[in-house]
Formats: sequence, C-alpha cells, structure tokens
Amino acid sequence: MLNQKHSEPTVYCIYVICGQKEQKVHELVSLFEQKNALLYTTIVAAPASATFAEQYLAPFVGCAIGEYFRDNGEDALVVYDDLSKHAKVYRDISLLLERAPGREAYPGDIFSLHAELLERAAQLSKEKGGGTLTALPIIETQEGDITSFIPTNLISITDGQIYLEQGLFQKGFLPAVNVGLSVSRVGSQAQPDILQKVVGGIRLALAQHKELQKLSQLETVVSNEAKKKIHRGNLMLELLKQGKHTNIQWPEQVVLFYIVEQGFFDDIEKKKWSNFEVLLLKLVRSRYRNVLQKIRKGEFDEKIKIKIQEIVKDFRQEFLLIEEKQ
Repeated sequence: MLNQKHSEPTVYCIYVICGQKEQKVHELVSLFEQKNALLYTTIVAAPASATFAEQYLAPFVGCAIGEYFRDNGEDALVVYDDLSKHAKVYRDISLLLERAPGREAYPGDIFSLHAELLERAAQLSKEKGGGTLTALPIIETQEGDITSFIPTNLISITDGQIYLEQGLFQKGFLPAVNVGLSVSRVGSQAQPDILQKVVGGIRLALAQHKELQKLSQLETVVSNEAKKKIHRGNLMLELLKQGKHTNIQWPEQVVLFYIVEQGFFDDIEKKKWSNFEVLLLKLVRSRYRNVLQKIRKGEFDEKIKIKIQEIVKDFRQEFLLIEEKQ
C-alpha cells in the first residue's frame, strides 16, 4: 500500500482491520501519516474491542468503498486483515443464533461468505468505465497448517498465495516468504515483460540451491560447480531480502536481478552483499535515473545491458577498495 504512492494513475487503498488489537490500528495510522499515505488511503477499523456485528461488517464496508472507486473508473486496492478472525466472528454469531455447526464448528456457508466478498474484486470492461478492484486477504495459520479449513477455503478462491514462514522469520530472512508453498495462478502475466525475462530462471535456481544445500550437508566433498551454484543461490536469497517499509521499483529490480544472474558478484562475500545492494541502488537512483526511465519504457537492448555492466564494474571496484580499507 505504501508503494502505491508512486503509482500512476493513483491507486486508492482501503485497509480493513478486523479483530486485531487497537494498538495495531494506532501503529497503522501513524505509519500512514509519516509516509503521507492517508492522501489515498481509507482505514476501516473494527478491532477486537468492537462488537461482533462491527467486526462482521468491516470487510463488506471496505469492499463497498473499493467498489465505489472501481465503478467510477478508478483503480482500488483493498486489504483484509484478517479473514481468519472474521471467520471466527461469524462462527460466534452463528453459534449464538443456534445455527447448526459444520466442520471445525464453522457454519456451512462460511465458504460462500468469503467467496462472495472476494469475487467482488474485478476489472470492469471499457464500456463500464474500466475500473479495477484488487483484493488481498490475509489469513493466520495455526502452527503453520496451511491445510486447515479456512486457509484451504481462501486458497481455493484466490489467484494464489504468499506463504510467510515463522522459521524463516526467526532466521532473519525478511520478508519470510516460503518459495515452495507460495503459488501464483496469474504467474508472470502480472509482471512487465522485461522483469519477466530477467527473473525467469530464479525460481529454478532457488530450487536447485535448496537441493544442493541438502547434498552439501551429507557429502564431505562438493564440486566447485556446486559451490558456485550454492553461493549464487545465497546471493539471490540476500537479494530477495527487503527492509521494512522500503520501496524498490521494478526497473531497479531488473538491474539487480540482471547483475546477479550474469554472475557479476559470484566472488563477493554473502555478508557484504546487503551493504553493496543499498549503495548501488543509491548510485543508480541519483546518477543513472535515465537508465531506469528507459527500462520503465520497455527498453532493455544491448546498449542498456552494456551501460549497466559499466556502472556495476566501476562501482564494484570502488566498493571493494573501501571494504579493504575498512
């Protein structure tokens, strides 16, 4: 939602808080105020202290606000945080009304309730104004069980999922995305063509990296080629880390993924990479904005690639000299 500040045309955002602590509401409001995100953001809050009725209605209110923008030809994004708590509220209401409980004591129509809500997200035809509404539901898993009732329901409705794993979070890998359990049914169709080409082999490389890591733990001797692949996989994992509330535009991602894919940093230590990435992005944003603009326009020919290589070579030498002095 913070990234939408840079979107053209404006994407109007709605953040729905359902069943969360009031502290989270205050934190969210202060964050949006700091980042000037309230200029295009609406917050619909029904915290845990609110009545069951308010918590039940909050997602539908947020959706209605999003539909207003969509029906007027605008682009809107609604985030539901979170629908697992919303399901529990609906279960409590149903039990109070003495309705027959089903699986895990949820009422039988819990699936259709969330399906009706999420299926309101749509892109209208040009005749209807061409507006869009995108929905991002958040759900909480119990002990990482993705196969429980509510997660299974929502996974079957949505166009894929991003699965955040507690183990990765504890290791300091942020955002803690589990590549194996995260799935996209839309896939690369949602990416710009240039980014799609650059990141094409990353998923396969990360899968190979995971397997090679397992083998390296068992085998006493690992080939040099395998060591190189493991190191490059480590660099890719470092590259996928992102600081809290930081914004990396997709042309910048193209530059970063391209230079790692080409093996420019195979000889740089893993611990130095994060610092290298921050300094490189600062350089590109300040001095080589024209390169980013060309990539955004769809240009990524040999001239652009050679220019990126020149930038990286010069910066790499300066960076390594500074690191040696330190």
